[in-house]
Amino acid sequence: MFDQVTMSLNVDPLIRSALQEDITSEDVSTNSVMPQPKTGEVDLICKQDGIICGLQIFARVFEMLDAKTKVELFVQDGDAVHVGQPLAKVTGDIRVLLCGERTALNYLQRMSGIATYTHQIASLLEGTGIRLLDTRKTTPNNRIFEKYAVRIGGGNNHRYNLTDGVLLKDNHIGAAGGVKEAVALAKAYAPFVRKIEVEVETLAMVQEAVDAGADIIMLDNMDHDQMAEAIRLIDGRAEVEVSGNITEENLAKLSGLAVDYVSSGALTHSAPIMDISLKNLHPVE
Repeated sequence: MFDQVTMSLNVDPLIRSALQEDITSEDVSTNSVMPQPKTGEVDLICKQDGIICGLQIFARVFEMLDAKTKVELFVQDGDAVHVGQPLAKVTGDIRVLLCGERTALNYLQRMSGIATYTHQIASLLEGTGIRLLDTRKTTPNNRIFEKYAVRIGGGNNHRYNLTDGVLLKDNHIGAAGGVKEAVALAKAYAPFVRKIEVEVETLAMVQEAVDAGADIIMLDNMDHDQMAEAIRLIDGRAEVEVSGNITEENLAKLSGLAVDYVSSGALTHSAPIMDISLKNLHPVE
C-alpha cells in the first residue's frame, strides 16, 4: 500500500494528470443525462481469474473527483480473485462515478494484469532461491504503479530509476572503452554505497567484469551452456543475474545453476490487462 506521503507527492499528481487527459473541460455524455447531483452506487465485478492489485488507486480516482465518494472494498491487493466475484461497491454522486470510471478501471486493470502475470512467472521459480526482478521497461509516468504491481504479484523491483544504482550496459561499456575501464570509472565516481552491475554478452566480458570487481554480473541472452560456463568463471565472486530470452522452458533449466536473480522486462511491458468492470449503476436514496 502507498503511504500518505507517497500518495500526496508522487501518486496524486499522476492521477490528476490522467483525469485531466480524459476530461479537458467536461464530461459531455454524463452532463447530458445527469445535469444535477444524484447519489448512486455501482458494483466492481471481476470478469477474469487473477491477482487483484491497485484498489487504493482505483478508490483514489473517485475520491479526488469528490472527497465524499465512498468505496467499500471486499478484497485487498494480492488476493486471488475469480470470475463473477464482487470486489467493491462505490457510492457517490452519479456524475463522479461515470466520469471517473474509465480512469479508475485503467489503473486497476493494468496493475492487476501485471500482478497476475508476475505471479505466474514467480511461481515457476518457487523453491529455487532465484529472485524475480522487473526492469525500467515501464509505461512512461506509470512506473510507480507498475513496479508496485510487480511486488504484489510476488516479484521484486530492480532499480527504480537511473539514480538508484550503477548498471553498465553495452553502450556504457562502449563509451568507456571496455568493461575494465567502465567499472574503474564507476568505482571512482559513484557513491561507495552503490553496487556496480555489469551487463555482459560473452564469456570474455564475464572474465573482465570479474577481474574488474563488479558486484553483480548480468548474463544477457546467453544459452544454458554459456551461462553454466559464465557462472564457473564467476565462481561466487559476484552475484549473478540472468536476463533476456526468459521463457517458461528456460526458467525450468535455471534451477540447476547458481543464479541469484532473473530479470524480465515482460513483467511490465507485455502483461495483458485483467478484465474487471463497473456494473449495475443505479440511483439510491
